[in-house]
Amino acid sequence: MGAVAARNTWEVDADPSLSPAAVTGAEALLDALEQAGGRTVFGIPGGAVLPAYDALAHSKTVRHVLVRHEQGAGHAAEGYARATGRVGVCLATSGPGATNLVTPLANAYRDSTPIVALTGQVPSNLLGTCAFQEIDICAIARPVTKAAFQVVRADQVAETVRRACRIAIAGRPGPVLVDITKDALQGRTARTVAAPAGTERAARPRPAAEQVRAAAELLRQAHRPVVYAGGGAVASSACGALRELAELLAVPVVTTLMALGALPAGHPLLLGMPGMHGSVPAVMALQDCDVILAVGARFDDRVTGRADTFAPRACVIHIDIDPAEIGRLRHADVPLHADAREALDALTAELRGTLTRRQDRMAHWWHTLHRWQQAGKPAESATGPAEETISPQAVLEQLGARTPPDTVFTTGVGQHQMWAAQILPIRTPRTWVTSGGAGTMGFAIPAAMGAKLACPDAVVWAVDGDGSFQMTNQELVTCAAEHIPIKVAVMNNGTLGMVRQWQDLFYGRRYASTTLGRSIPDVAALAQAMGCVGLHCDRPQDIAHALDQAMTIHDAPVVVNFAIRPDALVWPMVPAGASNDDILIARNTRPDFDDSPV
Repeated sequence: MGAVAARNTWEVDADPSLSPAAVTGAEALLDALEQAGGRTVFGIPGGAVLPAYDALAHSKTVRHVLVRHEQGAGHAAEGYARATGRVGVCLATSGPGATNLVTPLANAYRDSTPIVALTGQVPSNLLGTCAFQEIDICAIARPVTKAAFQVVRADQVAETVRRACRIAIAGRPGPVLVDITKDALQGRTARTVAAPAGTERAARPRPAAEQVRAAAELLRQAHRPVVYAGGGAVASSACGALRELAELLAVPVVTTLMALGALPAGHPLLLGMPGMHGSVPAVMALQDCDVILAVGARFDDRVTGRADTFAPRACVIHIDIDPAEIGRLRHADVPLHADAREALDALTAELRGTLTRRQDRMAHWWHTLHRWQQAGKPAESATGPAEETISPQAVLEQLGARTPPDTVFTTGVGQHQMWAAQILPIRTPRTWVTSGGAGTMGFAIPAAMGAKLACPDAVVWAVDGDGSFQMTNQELVTCAAEHIPIKVAVMNNGTLGMVRQWQDLFYGRRYASTTLGRSIPDVAALAQAMGCVGLHCDRPQDIAHALDQAMTIHDAPVVVNFAIRPDALVWPMVPAGASNDDILIARNTRPDFDDSPV
Protein backbone atom coordinates (compact mmCIF):
# COMPACT_ATOMS: atom_id res chain seq x y z
CA MET A 1 0.00 0.00 0.00
CA GLY A 2 1.54 3.29 -1.03
CA ALA A 3 1.67 5.82 1.79
CA VAL A 4 -0.13 9.11 1.28
CA ALA A 5 2.23 12.04 1.69
CA ALA A 6 1.72 13.85 4.98
CA ARG A 7 3.41 16.66 6.83
CA ASN A 8 4.00 17.24 10.52
CA THR A 9 1.28 19.85 10.39
CA TRP A 10 -1.53 20.34 7.96
CA GLU A 11 -2.61 23.88 7.16
CA VAL A 12 -6.27 24.61 6.36
CA ASP A 13 -7.41 27.73 4.58
CA ALA A 14 -10.21 29.73 6.16
CA ASP A 15 -13.64 28.45 5.11
CA PRO A 16 -16.24 31.13 4.31
CA SER A 17 -19.02 28.73 5.33
CA LEU A 18 -18.06 28.86 9.01
CA SER A 19 -20.86 29.85 11.36
CA PRO A 20 -20.15 32.47 14.02
CA ALA A 21 -20.81 30.01 16.86
CA ALA A 22 -17.52 29.42 18.68
CA VAL A 23 -16.55 25.95 19.85
CA THR A 24 -13.43 24.37 21.26
CA GLY A 25 -11.21 22.23 19.08
CA ALA A 26 -12.45 19.23 21.07
CA GLU A 27 -16.07 20.08 20.27
CA ALA A 28 -15.11 20.55 16.62
CA LEU A 29 -13.58 17.08 16.74
CA LEU A 30 -16.89 15.57 17.84
CA ASP A 31 -18.77 17.56 15.21
CA ALA A 32 -16.50 16.12 12.53
CA LEU A 33 -16.95 12.56 13.78
CA GLU A 34 -20.72 12.96 13.84
CA GLN A 35 -20.75 14.43 10.33
CA ALA A 36 -18.62 11.51 9.11
CA GLY A 37 -21.05 8.99 10.59
CA GLY A 38 -18.90 7.99 13.56
CA ARG A 39 -21.05 6.70 16.40
CA THR A 40 -18.62 4.60 18.47
CA VAL A 41 -15.16 5.49 19.76
CA PHE A 42 -12.89 3.04 21.61
CA GLY A 43 -10.28 4.58 23.88
CA ILE A 44 -8.62 5.46 27.18
CA PRO A 45 -8.18 9.03 28.50
CA GLY A 46 -4.96 10.71 29.50
CA GLY A 47 -3.71 14.20 30.22
CA ALA A 48 -3.06 15.37 26.67
CA VAL A 49 -6.43 14.19 25.38
CA LEU A 50 -8.60 15.20 28.37
CA PRO A 51 -10.22 18.12 26.51
CA ALA A 52 -11.60 15.64 23.97
CA TYR A 53 -12.95 13.46 26.75
CA ASP A 54 -14.56 16.44 28.42
CA ALA A 55 -16.44 17.14 25.19
CA LEU A 56 -17.16 13.46 24.61
CA ALA A 57 -18.86 13.19 27.99
CA HIS A 58 -21.54 15.61 26.79
CA SER A 59 -22.13 14.00 23.40
CA LYS A 60 -25.59 12.57 22.80
CA THR A 61 -24.67 10.74 19.60
CA VAL A 62 -21.12 9.35 19.99
CA ARG A 63 -20.67 6.41 22.36
CA HIS A 64 -17.31 6.02 24.03
CA VAL A 65 -16.18 2.53 25.06
CA LEU A 66 -13.59 2.62 27.84
CA VAL A 67 -11.16 -0.17 26.99
CA ARG A 68 -8.45 -1.54 29.30
CA HIS A 69 -5.52 -1.16 26.89
CA GLU A 70 -4.99 1.01 23.85
CA GLN A 71 -4.17 -2.04 21.71
CA GLY A 72 -7.67 -3.26 22.53
CA ALA A 73 -9.09 0.07 21.35
CA GLY A 74 -7.34 -0.24 18.00
CA HIS A 75 -8.36 -3.85 17.39
CA ALA A 76 -11.93 -3.06 18.45
CA ALA A 77 -12.01 -0.27 15.87
CA GLU A 78 -10.76 -2.82 13.32
CA GLY A 79 -13.48 -5.29 14.26
CA TYR A 80 -16.10 -2.56 13.91
CA ALA A 81 -14.76 -1.59 10.49
CA ARG A 82 -14.36 -5.12 9.17
CA ALA A 83 -17.89 -6.11 10.17
CA THR A 84 -19.47 -3.07 8.52
CA GLY A 85 -17.14 -1.60 5.89
CA ARG A 86 -17.35 1.73 7.70
CA VAL A 87 -14.54 3.60 9.44
CA GLY A 88 -13.69 2.50 12.98
CA VAL A 89 -12.39 5.08 15.43
CA CYS A 90 -10.02 4.78 18.40
CA LEU A 91 -8.69 7.43 20.79
CA ALA A 92 -5.58 7.56 22.99
CA THR A 93 -3.43 10.04 24.83
CA SER A 94 0.15 11.02 24.01
CA GLY A 95 3.32 9.03 24.64
CA PRO A 96 2.69 5.39 25.55
CA GLY A 97 -1.01 5.74 24.82
CA ALA A 98 -0.20 6.60 21.23
CA THR A 99 2.57 4.02 20.82
CA ASN A 100 0.24 1.27 22.08
CA LEU A 101 -1.84 1.92 18.96
CA VAL A 102 1.02 1.12 16.59
CA THR A 103 0.27 -2.62 16.48
CA PRO A 104 -3.40 -2.11 15.52
CA LEU A 105 -2.34 0.51 12.95
CA ALA A 106 0.13 -1.94 11.42
CA ASN A 107 -2.46 -4.69 11.47
CA ALA A 108 -5.05 -2.45 9.80
CA TYR A 109 -2.51 -1.33 7.22
CA ARG A 110 -1.63 -4.87 6.20
CA ASP A 111 -5.28 -5.96 6.08
CA SER A 112 -6.62 -2.80 4.38
CA THR A 113 -8.95 -1.93 7.25
CA PRO A 114 -10.34 1.63 7.43
CA ILE A 115 -9.73 3.07 10.89
CA VAL A 116 -8.94 6.54 12.19
CA ALA A 117 -6.70 6.73 15.25
CA LEU A 118 -6.94 9.98 17.21
CA THR A 119 -4.13 10.77 19.64
CA GLY A 120 -3.53 13.60 22.05
CA GLN A 121 -0.22 15.45 22.02
CA VAL A 122 1.62 17.88 24.30
CA PRO A 123 0.90 21.60 23.73
CA SER A 124 2.42 22.96 20.53
CA ASN A 125 4.86 25.24 22.35
CA LEU A 126 6.43 22.11 23.92
CA LEU A 127 6.89 20.15 20.71
CA GLY A 128 10.52 19.17 20.26
CA THR A 129 11.44 19.80 23.89
CA CYS A 130 11.22 16.19 25.14
CA ALA A 131 8.30 17.20 27.31
CA PHE A 132 6.60 14.62 29.52
CA GLN A 133 4.93 11.98 27.31
CA GLU A 134 5.97 13.73 24.12
CA ILE A 135 6.46 11.19 21.32
CA ASP A 136 6.60 11.96 17.59
CA ILE A 137 3.83 9.49 16.85
CA CYS A 138 3.41 10.76 13.29
CA ALA A 139 6.97 9.75 12.43
CA ILE A 140 6.47 6.36 14.06
CA ALA A 141 3.11 5.71 12.38
CA ARG A 142 3.76 6.89 8.81
CA PRO A 143 5.21 3.58 7.58
CA VAL A 144 2.03 1.76 8.69
CA THR A 145 -0.67 4.28 7.79
CA LYS A 146 -2.12 5.81 4.64
CA ALA A 147 -1.50 9.24 6.19
CA ALA A 148 -0.44 10.75 9.52
CA PHE A 149 -1.40 14.33 10.38
CA GLN A 150 -0.45 16.51 13.32
CA VAL A 151 -2.88 19.31 14.16
CA VAL A 152 -1.62 22.31 16.12
CA ARG A 153 -4.54 24.79 15.82
CA ALA A 154 -8.18 24.55 16.76
CA ASP A 155 -9.32 25.70 13.31
CA GLN A 156 -7.53 22.71 11.74
CA VAL A 157 -9.24 20.02 13.80
CA ALA A 158 -12.59 19.46 12.12
CA GLU A 159 -11.45 19.42 8.50
CA THR A 160 -8.44 17.24 9.29
CA VAL A 161 -10.64 14.64 10.97
CA ARG A 162 -13.12 14.73 8.09
CA ARG A 163 -10.26 14.35 5.62
CA ALA A 164 -8.85 11.44 7.63
CA CYS A 165 -12.19 9.61 7.40
CA ARG A 166 -12.29 10.17 3.65
CA ILE A 167 -8.73 8.92 3.16
CA ALA A 168 -9.31 5.84 5.34
CA ILE A 169 -12.21 4.61 3.18
CA ALA A 170 -11.08 5.83 -0.26
CA GLY A 171 -9.48 3.49 -2.79
CA ARG A 172 -7.71 0.71 -0.95
CA PRO A 173 -8.92 1.22 2.65
CA GLY A 174 -6.49 1.61 5.50
CA PRO A 175 -5.62 3.40 8.74
CA VAL A 176 -5.07 7.14 9.21
CA LEU A 177 -3.58 8.84 12.29
CA VAL A 178 -4.56 12.31 13.52
CA ASP A 179 -2.35 13.64 16.32
CA ILE A 180 -3.80 16.75 18.01
CA THR A 181 -1.95 19.01 20.42
CA LYS A 182 -3.64 19.82 23.69
CA ASP A 183 -3.84 23.53 22.93
CA ALA A 184 -5.54 22.75 19.60
CA LEU A 185 -8.19 20.84 21.53
CA GLN A 186 -8.59 23.64 24.07
CA GLY A 187 -8.49 26.54 21.60
CA ARG A 188 -11.60 28.24 20.20
CA THR A 189 -12.73 28.21 16.61
CA ALA A 190 -15.85 28.82 14.57
CA ARG A 191 -18.15 25.84 14.18
CA THR A 192 -17.99 24.36 10.71
CA VAL A 193 -21.33 23.92 8.97
CA ALA A 194 -20.80 20.92 6.73
CA ALA A 195 -23.17 18.54 5.03
CA PRO A 196 -23.18 15.09 6.61
CA ALA A 197 -20.61 12.92 4.86
CA GLY A 198 -20.82 9.18 5.36
CA THR A 199 -17.76 7.01 5.58
CA GLU A 200 -18.86 4.46 2.98
CA ARG A 201 -16.71 4.16 -0.12
CA ALA A 202 -17.39 6.77 -2.76
CA ALA A 203 -16.13 6.78 -6.35
CA ARG A 204 -15.20 3.36 -7.73
CA PRO A 205 -12.54 3.40 -10.47
CA ARG A 206 -13.58 1.44 -13.56
CA PRO A 207 -11.32 -0.77 -15.68
CA ALA A 208 -10.10 0.16 -19.15
CA ALA A 209 -12.35 -1.35 -21.82
CA GLU A 210 -9.48 -2.84 -23.83
CA GLN A 211 -8.13 -4.60 -20.73
CA VAL A 212 -11.58 -6.02 -19.97
CA ARG A 213 -11.77 -7.41 -23.51
CA ALA A 214 -8.31 -8.96 -23.18
CA ALA A 215 -9.20 -10.55 -19.84
CA ALA A 216 -12.48 -11.88 -21.22
CA GLU A 217 -10.71 -13.48 -24.16
CA LEU A 218 -8.24 -15.25 -21.85
CA LEU A 219 -11.13 -16.62 -19.80
CA ARG A 220 -13.01 -17.75 -22.92
CA GLN A 221 -10.04 -19.76 -24.13
CA ALA A 222 -8.99 -21.17 -20.75
CA HIS A 223 -9.13 -24.91 -20.14
CA ARG A 224 -8.10 -24.84 -16.47
CA PRO A 225 -9.08 -21.43 -15.04
CA VAL A 226 -9.24 -20.51 -11.34
CA VAL A 227 -10.64 -17.47 -9.56
CA TYR A 228 -8.25 -16.47 -6.76
CA ALA A 229 -10.26 -14.14 -4.48
CA GLY A 230 -8.51 -12.06 -1.83
CA GLY A 231 -9.60 -9.65 0.86
CA GLY A 232 -10.19 -6.92 -1.72
CA ALA A 233 -13.23 -8.82 -2.98
CA VAL A 234 -14.82 -8.40 0.45
CA ALA A 235 -13.56 -4.85 1.06
CA SER A 236 -15.08 -3.66 -2.23
CA SER A 237 -18.42 -5.40 -1.61
CA ALA A 238 -17.79 -7.38 -4.79
CA CYS A 239 -18.90 -10.80 -3.52
CA GLY A 240 -22.20 -10.79 -5.40
CA ALA A 241 -20.42 -9.87 -8.63
CA LEU A 242 -17.78 -12.53 -7.95
CA ARG A 243 -20.43 -15.22 -7.54
CA GLU A 244 -22.26 -14.14 -10.68
CA LEU A 245 -19.11 -14.34 -12.82
CA ALA A 246 -17.97 -17.63 -11.30
CA GLU A 247 -21.35 -19.26 -11.93
CA LEU A 248 -21.46 -17.89 -15.49
CA LEU A 249 -18.06 -19.47 -16.20
CA ALA A 250 -18.56 -22.57 -14.00
CA VAL A 251 -15.03 -21.82 -12.80
CA PRO A 252 -13.52 -23.06 -9.50
CA VAL A 253 -12.95 -20.43 -6.82
CA VAL A 254 -10.36 -20.30 -4.05
CA THR A 255 -10.74 -17.75 -1.27
CA THR A 256 -7.79 -16.59 0.81
CA LEU A 257 -7.80 -16.32 4.60
CA MET A 258 -8.99 -12.72 4.26
CA ALA A 259 -11.71 -13.58 1.72
CA LEU A 260 -13.58 -16.35 3.53
CA GLY A 261 -17.29 -15.79 2.96
CA ALA A 262 -16.79 -14.17 -0.44
CA LEU A 263 -18.44 -17.32 -1.76
CA PRO A 264 -20.66 -19.12 0.76
CA ALA A 265 -19.31 -22.23 2.44
CA GLY A 266 -20.61 -25.30 0.65
CA HIS A 267 -20.98 -23.62 -2.74
CA PRO A 268 -20.21 -26.23 -5.42
CA LEU A 269 -17.62 -23.98 -7.11
CA LEU A 270 -15.67 -23.32 -3.90
CA LEU A 271 -12.46 -25.33 -3.48
CA GLY A 272 -11.53 -23.79 -0.14
CA MET A 273 -8.58 -21.75 1.05
CA PRO A 274 -5.22 -21.86 -0.76
CA GLY A 275 -1.80 -21.55 0.81
CA MET A 276 0.34 -22.99 3.57
CA HIS A 277 -2.63 -24.55 5.40
CA GLY A 278 -5.08 -24.49 2.54
CA SER A 279 -7.06 -27.38 1.08
CA VAL A 280 -5.32 -29.71 -1.35
CA PRO A 281 -7.69 -28.95 -4.28
CA ALA A 282 -7.30 -25.18 -3.74
CA VAL A 283 -3.50 -25.39 -3.61
CA MET A 284 -3.19 -27.77 -6.55
CA ALA A 285 -5.74 -25.91 -8.69
CA LEU A 286 -3.56 -22.81 -8.54
CA GLN A 287 -0.48 -24.88 -9.30
CA ASP A 288 -1.95 -26.57 -12.37
CA CYS A 289 -4.22 -23.88 -13.83
CA ASP A 290 -3.72 -22.09 -17.14
CA VAL A 291 -5.45 -18.82 -16.18
CA ILE A 292 -5.69 -17.12 -12.76
CA LEU A 293 -8.27 -14.41 -12.26
CA ALA A 294 -6.91 -12.68 -9.13
CA VAL A 295 -9.49 -10.44 -7.45
CA GLY A 296 -8.12 -8.14 -4.74
CA ALA A 297 -5.37 -10.64 -3.86
CA ARG A 298 -1.68 -9.96 -3.22
CA PHE A 299 0.08 -13.22 -4.23
CA ASP A 300 1.30 -13.39 -0.64
CA ASP A 301 4.10 -15.82 0.19
CA ARG A 302 1.74 -17.82 2.41
CA VAL A 303 -0.33 -18.51 -0.74
CA THR A 304 2.36 -18.94 -3.37
CA GLY A 305 4.91 -20.93 -1.40
CA ARG A 306 8.19 -20.89 -3.30
CA ALA A 307 7.44 -18.11 -5.77
CA ASP A 308 9.46 -19.40 -8.72
CA THR A 309 7.47 -22.66 -8.74
CA PHE A 310 4.02 -21.14 -8.22
CA ALA A 311 1.47 -21.69 -11.03
CA PRO A 312 4.22 -22.11 -13.63
CA ARG A 313 1.91 -22.39 -16.65
CA ALA A 314 -0.67 -19.77 -15.72
CA CYS A 315 -1.50 -16.46 -17.35
CA VAL A 316 -2.60 -13.91 -14.74
CA ILE A 317 -5.46 -11.43 -14.85
CA HIS A 318 -4.97 -9.21 -11.82
CA ILE A 319 -7.76 -6.95 -10.55
CA ASP A 320 -6.74 -4.52 -7.81
CA ILE A 321 -7.64 -1.01 -6.78
CA ASP A 322 -4.05 -0.43 -5.66
CA PRO A 323 -1.79 -0.17 -8.73
CA ALA A 324 1.26 -0.85 -6.56
CA GLU A 325 0.05 -4.43 -5.99
CA ILE A 326 -0.42 -5.31 -9.66
CA GLY A 327 2.66 -7.13 -10.90
CA ARG A 328 4.54 -6.58 -7.63
CA LEU A 329 4.99 -10.26 -6.77
CA ARG A 330 3.72 -11.95 -9.94
CA HIS A 331 3.67 -10.58 -13.48
CA ALA A 332 0.16 -9.66 -14.61
CA ASP A 333 -0.52 -10.61 -18.23
CA VAL A 334 -3.69 -8.51 -18.07
CA PRO A 335 -3.63 -5.81 -15.37
CA LEU A 336 -7.00 -4.36 -14.37
CA HIS A 337 -6.47 -1.34 -12.15
CA ALA A 338 -10.01 -0.90 -10.90
CA ASP A 339 -12.48 -1.45 -8.11
CA ALA A 340 -13.15 -5.18 -7.92
CA ARG A 341 -16.91 -4.90 -8.25
CA GLU A 342 -16.68 -2.62 -11.28
CA ALA A 343 -14.14 -4.93 -12.94
CA LEU A 344 -16.15 -8.10 -12.29
CA ASP A 345 -19.36 -6.50 -13.54
CA ALA A 346 -17.57 -5.39 -16.71
CA LEU A 347 -16.13 -8.87 -17.27
CA THR A 348 -19.52 -10.50 -16.77
CA ALA A 349 -21.13 -8.15 -19.28
CA GLU A 350 -18.35 -8.82 -21.80
CA LEU A 351 -18.57 -12.61 -21.41
CA ARG A 352 -22.32 -13.14 -21.21
CA GLY A 353 -23.66 -14.89 -24.29
CA THR A 354 -20.22 -15.60 -25.76
CA LEU A 355 -19.31 -18.86 -23.99
CA THR A 356 -19.72 -21.71 -26.45
CA ARG A 357 -18.99 -25.38 -25.68
CA ARG A 358 -17.47 -24.29 -22.37
CA GLN A 359 -18.96 -27.14 -20.36
CA ASP A 360 -17.22 -29.70 -22.60
CA ARG A 361 -13.89 -27.93 -22.20
CA MET A 362 -14.25 -27.68 -18.39
CA ALA A 363 -15.31 -31.28 -17.82
CA HIS A 364 -11.76 -32.67 -17.64
CA TRP A 365 -10.68 -29.86 -15.29
CA TRP A 366 -13.51 -30.57 -12.87
CA HIS A 367 -12.77 -34.30 -13.08
CA THR A 368 -9.22 -33.56 -11.94
CA LEU A 369 -10.38 -31.22 -9.18
CA HIS A 370 -12.75 -33.86 -7.79
CA ARG A 371 -9.87 -36.35 -7.67
CA TRP A 372 -7.81 -33.84 -5.70
CA GLN A 373 -10.68 -33.28 -3.28
CA GLN A 374 -10.68 -37.00 -2.47
CA ALA A 375 -6.90 -37.25 -2.27
CA GLY A 376 -6.58 -34.19 -0.06
CA LYS A 377 -8.34 -35.43 3.04
CA PRO A 378 -5.94 -35.30 6.03
CA ALA A 379 -4.54 -38.72 6.86
CA GLU A 380 -4.23 -38.20 10.61
CA SER A 381 -7.25 -38.81 12.82
CA ALA A 382 -8.91 -35.67 14.12
CA THR A 383 -10.21 -37.26 17.31
CA GLY A 384 -7.19 -39.03 18.79
CA PRO A 385 -6.50 -42.73 19.19
CA ALA A 386 -9.01 -43.42 21.93
CA GLU A 387 -11.23 -40.35 21.46
CA GLU A 388 -10.59 -39.53 25.12
CA THR A 389 -9.24 -36.06 24.49
CA ILE A 390 -10.86 -33.13 22.72
CA SER A 391 -9.82 -32.48 19.15
CA PRO A 392 -9.98 -28.85 18.01
CA GLN A 393 -11.68 -30.02 14.80
CA ALA A 394 -14.54 -31.53 16.79
CA VAL A 395 -15.07 -28.28 18.72
CA LEU A 396 -15.17 -26.18 15.56
CA GLU A 397 -17.40 -28.59 13.66
CA GLN A 398 -19.95 -28.48 16.47
CA LEU A 399 -19.59 -24.72 16.87
CA GLY A 400 -20.30 -24.26 13.16
CA ALA A 401 -23.34 -26.53 13.39
CA ARG A 402 -24.81 -24.63 16.35
CA THR A 403 -24.52 -21.05 15.12
CA PRO A 404 -26.85 -19.10 12.79
CA PRO A 405 -25.67 -18.24 9.25
CA ASP A 406 -24.96 -14.59 10.08
CA THR A 407 -22.71 -15.38 13.07
CA VAL A 408 -19.59 -13.23 13.13
CA PHE A 409 -16.41 -15.14 13.92
CA THR A 410 -13.17 -13.46 14.97
CA THR A 411 -9.90 -15.24 15.68
CA GLY A 412 -6.50 -14.74 17.19
CA VAL A 413 -3.44 -16.03 15.34
CA GLY A 414 -2.02 -19.52 15.39
CA GLN A 415 -3.24 -23.09 15.02
CA HIS A 416 -6.76 -22.25 16.17
CA GLN A 417 -6.98 -19.63 13.42
CA MET A 418 -6.10 -22.16 10.72
CA TRP A 419 -8.46 -24.82 12.07
CA ALA A 420 -11.23 -22.22 12.22
CA ALA A 421 -10.53 -21.11 8.65
CA GLN A 422 -10.63 -24.72 7.44
CA ILE A 423 -13.74 -25.82 9.32
CA LEU A 424 -16.14 -23.02 10.23
CA PRO A 425 -18.92 -22.49 7.66
CA ILE A 426 -18.43 -18.84 6.72
CA ARG A 427 -21.56 -18.16 4.71
CA THR A 428 -21.68 -14.41 4.19
CA PRO A 429 -19.12 -11.61 3.67
CA ARG A 430 -17.90 -9.63 6.68
CA THR A 431 -18.70 -12.42 9.13
CA TRP A 432 -15.06 -13.59 9.25
CA VAL A 433 -12.71 -11.17 11.01
CA THR A 434 -9.11 -12.26 11.47
CA SER A 435 -5.58 -10.89 11.32
CA GLY A 436 -3.94 -11.81 8.03
CA GLY A 437 -0.94 -9.84 6.83
CA ALA A 438 0.52 -8.96 10.22
CA GLY A 439 -0.51 -12.13 12.04
CA THR A 440 -1.31 -10.33 15.31
CA MET A 441 -1.86 -12.54 18.33
CA GLY A 442 -4.45 -11.13 20.71
CA PHE A 443 -6.70 -9.87 17.92
CA ALA A 444 -9.76 -12.04 18.61
CA ILE A 445 -11.35 -10.63 21.77
CA PRO A 446 -11.10 -6.87 21.10
CA ALA A 447 -12.09 -7.42 17.46
CA ALA A 448 -15.14 -9.37 18.62
CA MET A 449 -16.02 -6.49 20.95
CA GLY A 450 -15.95 -4.04 18.05
CA ALA A 451 -17.88 -6.38 15.75
CA LYS A 452 -20.60 -6.91 18.36
CA LEU A 453 -21.11 -3.18 18.80
CA ALA A 454 -21.25 -2.80 15.03
CA CYS A 455 -23.70 -5.71 14.65
CA PRO A 456 -25.63 -5.88 17.95
CA ASP A 457 -28.21 -8.35 16.65
CA ALA A 458 -25.62 -10.87 15.43
CA VAL A 459 -24.09 -13.68 17.46
CA VAL A 460 -20.35 -12.96 17.76
CA TRP A 461 -17.87 -15.72 18.63
CA ALA A 462 -14.17 -15.14 19.22
CA VAL A 463 -12.15 -18.29 18.55
CA ASP A 464 -8.88 -17.90 20.42
CA GLY A 465 -5.84 -19.89 21.44
CA ASP A 466 -4.59 -19.84 25.00
CA GLY A 467 -1.50 -17.89 23.91
CA SER A 468 -3.46 -15.21 22.06
CA PHE A 469 -6.05 -15.13 24.84
CA GLN A 470 -3.44 -14.18 27.44
CA MET A 471 -2.36 -11.14 25.42
CA THR A 472 -5.64 -9.20 25.37
CA ASN A 473 -8.09 -10.95 27.70
CA GLN A 474 -8.34 -7.78 29.80
CA GLU A 475 -10.87 -6.56 27.25
CA LEU A 476 -13.31 -9.10 28.69
CA VAL A 477 -13.60 -6.61 31.56
CA THR A 478 -14.59 -3.97 29.02
CA CYS A 479 -17.19 -6.32 27.53
CA ALA A 480 -18.64 -7.07 30.97
CA ALA A 481 -18.67 -3.44 32.10
CA GLU A 482 -20.13 -2.17 28.81
CA HIS A 483 -22.66 -5.03 28.46
CA ILE A 484 -21.19 -6.40 25.22
CA PRO A 485 -22.18 -10.10 25.22
CA ILE A 486 -19.55 -11.71 23.02
CA LYS A 487 -18.81 -15.42 23.22
CA VAL A 488 -15.27 -16.81 23.35
CA ALA A 489 -14.06 -20.34 22.60
CA VAL A 490 -10.51 -20.81 23.91
CA MET A 491 -8.62 -23.69 22.29
CA ASN A 492 -6.38 -24.43 25.25
CA ASN A 493 -3.54 -26.83 24.47
CA GLY A 494 -1.15 -25.34 27.03
CA THR A 495 1.32 -24.25 24.37
CA LEU A 496 2.08 -21.63 21.79
CA GLY A 497 0.64 -24.09 19.32
CA MET A 498 1.81 -22.94 15.90
CA VAL A 499 5.35 -22.26 17.09
CA ARG A 500 5.34 -25.67 18.78
CA GLN A 501 4.17 -27.23 15.51
CA TRP A 502 7.19 -25.81 13.72
CA GLN A 503 9.44 -27.04 16.53
CA ASP A 504 7.80 -30.45 16.17
CA LEU A 505 8.30 -30.64 12.40
CA PHE A 506 11.49 -28.66 11.76
CA TYR A 507 13.45 -28.39 15.04
CA GLY A 508 13.70 -32.01 16.18
CA ARG A 509 10.85 -31.61 18.70
CA ARG A 510 12.93 -29.30 20.85
CA TYR A 511 10.09 -27.35 22.48
CA ALA A 512 11.96 -24.24 23.62
CA SER A 513 9.84 -21.61 25.41
CA THR A 514 6.52 -22.72 23.96
CA THR A 515 4.96 -24.54 26.93
CA LEU A 516 2.42 -22.42 28.78
CA GLY A 517 0.60 -24.98 30.91
CA ARG A 518 -3.17 -25.35 30.84
CA SER A 519 -3.87 -24.63 34.50
CA ILE A 520 -2.27 -21.18 34.78
CA PRO A 521 -4.39 -19.23 34.41
CA ASP A 522 -7.60 -21.08 35.13
CA VAL A 523 -9.38 -19.62 32.10
CA ALA A 524 -12.93 -20.22 33.32
CA ALA A 525 -12.18 -18.77 36.77
CA LEU A 526 -10.38 -15.80 35.23
CA ALA A 527 -13.39 -15.12 33.02
CA GLN A 528 -15.67 -15.17 36.05
CA ALA A 529 -13.35 -12.80 37.90
CA MET A 530 -13.67 -10.42 34.95
CA GLY A 531 -17.46 -10.38 35.17
CA CYS A 532 -18.11 -13.00 32.48
CA VAL A 533 -19.61 -16.45 32.55
CA GLY A 534 -16.78 -18.97 32.59
CA LEU A 535 -17.25 -22.57 31.42
CA HIS A 536 -14.80 -25.46 31.15
CA CYS A 537 -14.91 -28.52 28.90
CA ASP A 538 -12.33 -31.32 28.87
CA ARG A 539 -14.30 -34.31 27.50
CA PRO A 540 -15.38 -34.86 23.89
CA GLN A 541 -18.85 -35.91 24.96
CA ASP A 542 -19.38 -32.56 26.71
CA ILE A 543 -18.59 -30.28 23.74
CA ALA A 544 -22.17 -29.99 22.56
CA HIS A 545 -23.50 -29.22 26.03
CA ALA A 546 -20.87 -26.52 26.65
CA LEU A 547 -21.65 -24.80 23.35
CA ASP A 548 -25.40 -25.06 23.84
CA GLN A 549 -25.03 -23.56 27.30
CA ALA A 550 -22.98 -20.67 25.90
CA MET A 551 -25.57 -20.05 23.19
CA THR A 552 -28.32 -19.60 25.79
CA ILE A 553 -26.49 -16.72 27.50
CA HIS A 554 -27.42 -13.37 25.98
CA ASP A 555 -26.85 -10.83 28.77
CA ALA A 556 -23.15 -11.30 29.55
CA PRO A 557 -19.89 -12.28 27.86
CA VAL A 558 -19.23 -16.02 28.07
CA VAL A 559 -15.91 -17.85 27.80
CA VAL A 560 -15.66 -21.60 27.18
CA ASN A 561 -12.27 -23.15 27.89
CA PHE A 562 -11.75 -26.26 25.76
CA ALA A 563 -8.84 -28.44 26.91
CA ILE A 564 -7.69 -29.72 23.52
CA ARG A 565 -4.99 -32.20 22.59
CA PRO A 566 -1.52 -30.63 22.87
CA ASP A 567 -0.15 -32.77 20.03
CA ALA A 568 -2.76 -31.79 17.41
CA LEU A 569 -1.18 -30.35 14.26
CA VAL A 570 -2.66 -28.35 11.42
CA TRP A 571 -2.91 -30.29 8.16
CA PRO A 572 -2.59 -29.90 5.20
CA MET A 573 0.66 -27.96 5.25
CA VAL A 574 3.13 -26.58 2.74
CA PRO A 575 6.44 -26.18 4.64
CA ALA A 576 7.81 -22.64 4.62
CA GLY A 577 9.98 -22.02 1.58
CA ALA A 578 8.80 -25.18 -0.17
CA SER A 579 6.90 -25.45 -3.41
CA ASN A 580 3.14 -25.88 -3.24
CA ASP A 581 3.76 -29.12 -5.13
CA ASP A 582 5.23 -30.47 -1.87
CA ILE A 583 1.99 -30.15 0.14
CA LEU A 584 1.62 -32.63 3.01
CA ILE A 585 -1.60 -34.06 4.49
CA ALA A 586 0.17 -35.59 7.49
CA ARG A 587 3.69 -36.07 8.77
CA ASN A 588 5.84 -37.14 5.79
CA THR A 589 2.67 -37.95 3.84
CA ARG A 590 1.78 -36.45 0.48
CA PRO A 591 -1.62 -36.83 -1.20
CA ASP A 592 -1.99 -39.98 -3.28
CA PHE A 593 -3.34 -38.51 -6.47
CA ASP A 594 -3.01 -41.75 -8.43
CA ASP A 595 -5.35 -43.81 -6.25
CA SER A 596 -7.93 -41.15 -5.42
CA PRO A 597 -11.46 -42.08 -6.57
CA VAL A 598 -13.73 -39.64 -8.37
